[in-house]
Amino acid sequence: MSQVVINPPSRLVIASRESALAMWQAQHIRDRLRALYPQTEVSILGMTTQGDQILDVTLSKIGGKGLFVKELETALEDGRADLAVHSLKDVPMNLPDGFVLAAIGEREDPLDAFVSNHFENLAALPPGSVVGTSSLRRESQLRARFPHLDIQPLRGNVQTRLRKLDEGLYAAIILAAAGLK
Repeated sequence: MSQVVINPPSRLVIASRESALAMWQAQHIRDRLRALYPQTEVSILGMTTQGDQILDVTLSKIGGKGLFVKELETALEDGRADLAVHSLKDVPMNLPDGFVLAAIGEREDPLDAFVSNHFENLAALPPGSVVGTSSLRRESQLRARFPHLDIQPLRGNVQTRLRKLDEGLYAAIILAAAGLK
């Protein structure tokens, strides 16, 4: 976002998922736009996506890419929003006609985080311990390195995942460190 527009619009609407992390990302972009264009009114249109609604099936089984962006794309197409903020992992490789990936913000912490109420790290988990994750990459890495653990899907926003850990459904969970900040 280093290029300054000479005649910025008087109003911009940002489409975003309503999860806490997505809203934080949208607010961050909104604040950056307001700083660059103080005369422009910038607001956020929070939306629930299909990916937010289907929580009982793994993303790989329901076609993970695009499940968190379609409703936002519709808001762009019908004029309710001027831009959308996504996590890049949710954006399909091939964008629909008429859409562009106009900017990529600075990357947050790229690391994964281990979270447990009772264990210090993955190596401390006893055989058969249930570990939750929503990422196929993390699942594959965990199965290869810790074959004695029971790796299970874990869907939902960060708060939901932490609640499931607190309820004892998992001995530990692995998620993006950026989501915990």
